[in-house]
Amino acid sequence: MNLEKIKTAQTIYLGKEILYKEEMESTQELARQLVKDNVKNGTLVITDNQIKGKGTKGRTWETSKEKNITMTIILKPNLKIEKLEGLTLKIAQAIKEAIQGLYGYNLTIKVPNDLLLNKKKICGILTQTASIGNKVSYILIGIGFDVNEENFSKELEGIATSLKKEYEKEFEREEIIIKIIEKIEKIV
Repeated sequence: MNLEKIKTAQTIYLGKEILYKEEMESTQELARQLVKDNVKNGTLVITDNQIKGKGTKGRTWETSKEKNITMTIILKPNLKIEKLEGLTLKIAQAIKEAIQGLYGYNLTIKVPNDLLLNKKKICGILTQTASIGNKVSYILIGIGFDVNEENFSKELEGIATSLKKEYEKEFEREEIIIKIIEKIEKIV
């Protein structure tokens, strides 16, 4: 993963700080621990090999090493909890626009937190928030995006896909991350 390339994103604060580990259990869990420390707003937690990612309906989100995007964005906004209404859907729309802008591919949003390509899941979003009273303490935006995945379990074969599986070519993960964080920064 080329972290320096990701830091070239045209953002003010998203992705300027990146915590990367080659392998970790879950970017979301590590982000939850880091947010208690004085980690900077907009920090990305990224791994090339997430071994205990959370999927839909209690499933483990499966990913092969160095094939996909597994990241969590840490936000520390100064806003009231009611301003977060519809945030996950806005994030899904931002990801959809990022892929459309990069490649012209049209993803479909499956409310509340999935994106589909050719009626198969390609991306999942896990948004978690913490608040004190009605003020948001932090937001964790977990994104799992199947980019170059070629192997899906029998259970997922008919319901999951990747960009590579659909278009039979390699895609650059950093390029996708850059476009996603540029779009998300505009809505948070």
